[in-house]
Amino acid sequence: MRHRGLAAGVLALALVGCAQVQPGTTPTPTGSVDSPTAGVTAGPTPTASATAETPSPSATAGVTTCADLAGSLDLREQAAQLVMVGVHGEVDAAEAAALEEYGFGSAILMGNTTHGVAGTKQRTDAVQAAGKGQVLVAVDQEGGLVRRLKGPGFTDMPSAAEQAKLDPAELSAAAQTWGAEMAKAGVHLDFAPVADVVPAAKVGTNEPIGKIGRGYGTTPEQVAANVEAVVTGFQRGGIAASVKHFPNLGEVVGNTDFATKVVDDVTTRDAASLEPYRRAIAAGVETVMVATAWYPLIDADAPAAFSPAVLSILRDDLGYTGVIASDDLGVAKAVADVPARERAVRFVRAGGDLAVAVDVAPAEAMVDGLAAAAADDADLAARVAESAGRVLALKSQFGLASCEVVVG
Repeated sequence: MRHRGLAAGVLALALVGCAQVQPGTTPTPTGSVDSPTAGVTAGPTPTASATAETPSPSATAGVTTCADLAGSLDLREQAAQLVMVGVHGEVDAAEAAALEEYGFGSAILMGNTTHGVAGTKQRTDAVQAAGKGQVLVAVDQEGGLVRRLKGPGFTDMPSAAEQAKLDPAELSAAAQTWGAEMAKAGVHLDFAPVADVVPAAKVGTNEPIGKIGRGYGTTPEQVAANVEAVVTGFQRGGIAASVKHFPNLGEVVGNTDFATKVVDDVTTRDAASLEPYRRAIAAGVETVMVATAWYPLIDADAPAAFSPAVLSILRDDLGYTGVIASDDLGVAKAVADVPARERAVRFVRAGGDLAVAVDVAPAEAMVDGLAAAAADDADLAARVAESAGRVLALKSQFGLASCEVVVG
């Protein structure tokens, strides 16, 4: 077992409870985060995108901010907050050991199950038992082919293409029901809805979205209205949402789960297809997932998840202050040429916060690599601490971190 030192005791005491101060076709591999065939009680309704901004001293007298809590952790503990590990089926010995020994701050439920709400709750309880009740639990529950959780207590969730046939009010009400069911099962975050805009002419050739019914429409406005409806419905149901795949997978042909380099030669920094993200951000979406495709009209030197230029669109152009998550960096072909130890380093350097790795081995390597690199780089260490504060702020909404989000 790894011994993480005295600071681990501080973490165990701190990451419990919370208080907030806020103003009013082609099968994909089992390892993929959102591939169709990939083998605690509900928290409070999330509000605006959680931030780790440090307010003035007068605003925080006697208050532990999430940035302060992040600063109380050592580098390795901070790094563990920035990597989400996959749990496949029942929590096996290796996964339980990883949650306990590495201190992963979050986990994603992988594999399609029919255990229902009660059976899924047993599964998330096992995750929390291994992670000392401090684990943010995510799932990839879009509907249609990408629907991890089924069985008694889970309402049928159709594909995004079918959901889009509802008017926004009906869709939001349905999303509230789906969200409440996931929250009852111990889930805090759903990596949905899909915000990609697939033009009508490309629906039949766009492998990751259009060909398998994962899109909410063929125009930015159609997609934006439906995405906003799902985000607000999930929030009312008691879970957080994650819009994806920034900046857009609607213009590509290949699938990043299979192809080593999927290229979008259309999307620009001011593309109309960013409108769904603007609307989701205005609705207070808690996380945004970044693609691993390449966007040479924005950055010809790196895929989106490793690109400061792409991520700066979120922070600088769209004013997003919440958690930026990655698509899978564990087994996806799109990042296979980068050693696992370097993937979280590149993501966090670029401005990302929460690196997803659906398998234990790459997830552990990512924690090790990020902690080691930050130990030798003061700028990276500052970025790690900043991102840890954002992740803890999100966790505080669900009673998984004892810190306050103070705005203003």
